[in-house]
Amino acid sequence: MHTTFPRLMLEHAAKRPAAAALREKVFGIWQTTTWAELAVMVRRLACGLAHAGMKRGDHVVVVGENRPRLYASMLAAQSLGAVPVPLYQDAVAAEYAFPINNAEVRFAIVEDQEQVDKLLELRAQCPTLERIWYDEARGLRNYSESGLDSLDALVAAGQAHDAANAALFDEEVGSCRPDDVAALFFTSGTTGNPKGVVHTHFTLLDRAGAGARFDKLTENEEVLAYLPPAWIGQNIFSYAQWLACGYVVNCPESVATTSIDLKEVGPTYYFAPPRVFEGLLTSVTIRMEDAGAIKKWLFKHFMALAQRVGPTIMDGNPVGLLDRWHYRLGNLFIYGPLRNTLGLSRVRVAYTAGEAIGPDLFTFYRSIGVNLKQLYGSTETAVFVCLQPDHEVKADTVGVPIEGVEIKVDDNGELLVRSQGLLKGYYKNDKAAAEVLTPDGWYRTGDAGFLDATGHLKIIDRAKDVGRLADGSMFAPKYIENKLKFFPFIKEAVAFGDRRDQVCAFVNIDFEAVGNWAERRNLPYAGYTDLAGKAEVRQLVADCVEKVNADLATDRRLAGCQVSRFLILHKELDADDGELTRTRKVRRGYIGDKYQVLVDALYGGKAEQFIETQVKFEDGRTGAVSATLKIVDVKTLAAVRQAA
Repeated sequence: MHTTFPRLMLEHAAKRPAAAALREKVFGIWQTTTWAELAVMVRRLACGLAHAGMKRGDHVVVVGENRPRLYASMLAAQSLGAVPVPLYQDAVAAEYAFPINNAEVRFAIVEDQEQVDKLLELRAQCPTLERIWYDEARGLRNYSESGLDSLDALVAAGQAHDAANAALFDEEVGSCRPDDVAALFFTSGTTGNPKGVVHTHFTLLDRAGAGARFDKLTENEEVLAYLPPAWIGQNIFSYAQWLACGYVVNCPESVATTSIDLKEVGPTYYFAPPRVFEGLLTSVTIRMEDAGAIKKWLFKHFMALAQRVGPTIMDGNPVGLLDRWHYRLGNLFIYGPLRNTLGLSRVRVAYTAGEAIGPDLFTFYRSIGVNLKQLYGSTETAVFVCLQPDHEVKADTVGVPIEGVEIKVDDNGELLVRSQGLLKGYYKNDKAAAEVLTPDGWYRTGDAGFLDATGHLKIIDRAKDVGRLADGSMFAPKYIENKLKFFPFIKEAVAFGDRRDQVCAFVNIDFEAVGNWAERRNLPYAGYTDLAGKAEVRQLVADCVEKVNADLATDRRLAGCQVSRFLILHKELDADDGELTRTRKVRRGYIGDKYQVLVDALYGGKAEQFIETQVKFEDGRTGAVSATLKIVDVKTLAAVRQAA
């Protein structure tokens, strides 16, 4: 699209002034902002920022949950030619220091007192940070720090500045060009300082438009914006495509009410990383464990049918008349109510991305009638590279290259991508950009994969993570981990095995699911560490691991990846402790180094190992968690011969 975000917003306001643009739930009631109201808000905010000294090319940090005035603030900054830099709202203060200093940020717009406190804490480390505005005033009445003010005050100043400079806003918007920088997204920094990915209006809108055309998105879609705005996936779905299509973005009241708000909104277009779909399935499993015998039998009976014929029906392929009638009955009594309970009853298109999804988990949703599809992309590609067409959905692929995308595989098996949506570069890091961008315009994804005979892309793993066992057979840790996480009792898994003679794993139990399981068996426990150390829980997890091994034994290439030994970690892996990225991806190398004593115990034949670990609490305090972890040996199976 040869336009800019502010121009698109103004076009919607001119063509559909009374149509809903944004909704926000406040004190349990949905409040609507129309396109006309949004245009006025953006104009006043932009004029207020101009009055405060914001200039073209300045960077402005935006931190908070999805909130209409934070969206309007990003549009206001872009209207002046400034660059929004969204940061993760759940990050600790220290994590903001590098992005703020790297981008020489002068201005910050945040949601509430929590974010204000973090930025005030950093002022000595970030001398360029001059002004901070906040959306939610609760708790900030007695703050008197210089440069701190409310968005209400900014809007009021903007209204006065607009009255005195009536042509300012229109002139600034008119001077913005599609190839101007529109946003700066900092990567999760799994191997060092995060890198600032520079995107223009054109790169983001080009991919947003291509994705919208692929799935025939219209202004009639409803979207729930509940993931961090700093993640480019959320930014594309609820910002770039929102402005490209003009549909309605709904902002939940809080993280705690997201599941309730999901049911109330009933989105037609839904996006979530695998961990969200895992959590939804876990909640279903817990509820069914507490159901009566008849309900349990009905659920088990119809889910077995759904697993067998549901995906076939979803893909529009024929099934027997009896099976189709039987499935309709299941839809009436089980699948329909289940979709409604999950908040997915109106979904026309649902996508998952961010990391690989387990095929069993993926198939579950499609079997109950949710049009869940996979996409492939990254921050550097403005998300949309491959999408799955309706009726061509496969659990083991991530779709076909969409409009404007070229893909090739180099001699090492790494995927290279070329499209109009590639990053302009890494901010102040030409060396890193030169490592991923070839002279002829290809982006090195770092993923290993290939295009199958039907043109669908199959991702094996991160190229650097795919290894070999000591016997030379392939070791794909993410594939194993995803299979383990399909079980509701397993929240996270970390597999080891590269250049070793067997595969071993760390496991995090799902505290809610396993806690519910324990309570129904009158098994007392005092917190996560105590529950994880129970012999009964180790056996529960061992049963899950052995089922994964039985499944792996049927895959000739991955039969050698069966898990031989595992242990249940004494604490949950946490982004605040550096073990996960802010998008909850496992930092396998960091975890291996941090818990080297446990890795050595797994491969040294030990039956148990003592470990003490320092942890960070939400209030900033530190403490220690210690336990003697038991190591469990599990059965592995001989590879099953497959028919030629």
